[in-house]
Amino acid sequence: MKKLLSSMASAALLVACALPAYAEKTMEADIAVVGGGLSGLAAATQASQLGAKVIVLEKQAKVGGTGLFCEGVFAAESKVQKRIGINVTKDFAFKLIMDYGHWKNNGALAKHFVDRSAETIEWMDAMGIKIEYVGVGGHGGPLTWHVIAPGPDYLSGKNKHDYHCERVINVFNKYVTDHGGQVLLQTPGTDLIREGNKVVGVWAKDKSGEKIRINAKAVVMATGGFSSNKEMMKKYYPEYPDITAVGNIGKDGDGIRMGTAAGADLEGMNTVEGYRPGLPGFHPADQMIALAVQPYFWVTPRGERYTDESNIVFWPYSNNSLVRVGGVAYSIYDDATRKAAVEQGIEMPLGEWVLAGTKLVKWEDSFNKELARKRGFVFKADTIEELAKQLKMKPEVLQASVDQMNKAAESRTDELFGKPAKFLRKVATGPFYATKLTPRHLGTLGGMKVTRDNQVVDTKGEPISGLYAVGTDSGGMYGDSYDLLLGGGTAGYAINSGRFAAEHAIKYIKQ
Repeated sequence: MKKLLSSMASAALLVACALPAYAEKTMEADIAVVGGGLSGLAAATQASQLGAKVIVLEKQAKVGGTGLFCEGVFAAESKVQKRIGINVTKDFAFKLIMDYGHWKNNGALAKHFVDRSAETIEWMDAMGIKIEYVGVGGHGGPLTWHVIAPGPDYLSGKNKHDYHCERVINVFNKYVTDHGGQVLLQTPGTDLIREGNKVVGVWAKDKSGEKIRINAKAVVMATGGFSSNKEMMKKYYPEYPDITAVGNIGKDGDGIRMGTAAGADLEGMNTVEGYRPGLPGFHPADQMIALAVQPYFWVTPRGERYTDESNIVFWPYSNNSLVRVGGVAYSIYDDATRKAAVEQGIEMPLGEWVLAGTKLVKWEDSFNKELARKRGFVFKADTIEELAKQLKMKPEVLQASVDQMNKAAESRTDELFGKPAKFLRKVATGPFYATKLTPRHLGTLGGMKVTRDNQVVDTKGEPISGLYAVGTDSGGMYGDSYDLLLGGGTAGYAINSGRFAAEHAIKYIKQ
């Protein structure tokens, strides 16, 4: 008997050891949203307003994602535009978007976005999200960028981040949780659940490793693209896969991976949100970078000018020209230019990060700190010849480029690239400074192919029942380059696409 009991105990122990460390948990929702950034929370908010039970899965420790970094959103024919006499029509905006993308865009999706953009501003306004002013995307462009005003917590000093798109995130997140929705942090979605051709839920895993089955009547993918996935970047952006991603953390292509496993087609995967050039590890507001990206004098590693530097007005142009020459350039300026930037302020603003006219009083600290690191990012020399040697350029090549720029500055005519005269500056007063420039971007813009309502479609063009993709998990909004002509485009599309998906999902559920 003792031997039998001992054998039974051993068998029980073996069975216990074979069981998973954590029990499987099941949750129920009308709509599951995978990703708690701007597009995901917009979808969750709209779905909650329409009466749906919502669960949001967010892999990070807080919501917001890349949406925490934007400042305003696009709209055409909004009430605030009309009130102050801004005439940017929906037809004009749609045509500009499509022509810029050479009609590689999903026209139905772009038209839906533009046509609903003003309504979305009013939708946000009703929730307490106000507009501070309407600005441009690129300097001198159409006034479409609806910059978000400070919220009450910012004004009271309670929350210094209740401003710009963080204000939007705060309002959306609160609305969802106040109206019965659940936002599960550090709980990424891992796989979609399908029954036949329908998506009926999503698997998730919490920070303890517990596996969660979320049964849902529809799933919205909003994981923010794939800028953090090195293999996907090599595959889809081979021109410069090591491009620095600004404000992107954990964008591993989770949503796109799950979608393709469910049969989703892809679109626009080689398009990124090209940004101002700069260096990895530096904040967008760093004053050393702010001076380096003023539109003055940029050269290749050979010491030759390669572009009209004023294309920094529209960052994607600047990014494309830098990628074309191999992804490395140097911004060179003299002490007279440095002094003017410190004492008088910069000419070209960096969005809301560094405004036009800002005196770069912190430039010296930033530059000298980096110079002391000797990483090959910044250089200083008393002569152009000495600077060329530090940069491993032929002194005669760099000197010829400097001479050409100085001649252009004197004649007020850039015979090489036709740069506007106001940005022609001499490089003549030592010491001379150089800052390395490399490509940067704000995220990937390709993803799952979708309908005008952000339903995901398969390789035959048929919608996949119960599956939606929004923001930068969806493709088709952009053509071959990021469009900065209409300010606030990506943030505006994130919010609008979230709304479209939620609205259609509710109709689908009620069928």
